[in-house]
Amino acid sequence: MDWSNWLVVAVALGVGIGVFLFGVGMMIGMVALAKTLGRVNQTLDEVDKQIANVGEPIGKTLDHVSGIADTADQTLAKLGGVVASLEGVAGSVSHTADLAKDALAPAIVNIGATITGVSAGLRRLFTGKNASDES
Repeated sequence: MDWSNWLVVAVALGVGIGVFLFGVGMMIGMVALAKTLGRVNQTLDEVDKQIANVGEPIGKTLDHVSGIADTADQTLAKLGGVVASLEGVAGSVSHTADLAKDALAPAIVNIGATITGVSAGLRRLFTGKNASDES
């Protein structure tokens, strides 16, 4: 065997190791994403429990308010309190959705950056040029 055959074997081995490392990196990324989604799922379960717990008192409050025959000002004041409670629940749900979005966004960006880096490395490996030499 001459040196050109060894060079072909070395390049093939390097590409194989690179693909293997890329696969391991993707696996690690997906495991981290699975853990993050598991935490998001637990958070959403807790939100469901809290909303279920709030539903009964709100129903009782609305029944109580409907039975009150006082002045319109008193009735509106009690309904204002119920609306404020509902707005607080809606704000909590919105905050939870923002937390879930913030938890997922960095993982997606990291996957994109990893793919970009691997493609640039492969381009350099096969063409001997980097992205700035092509223009």
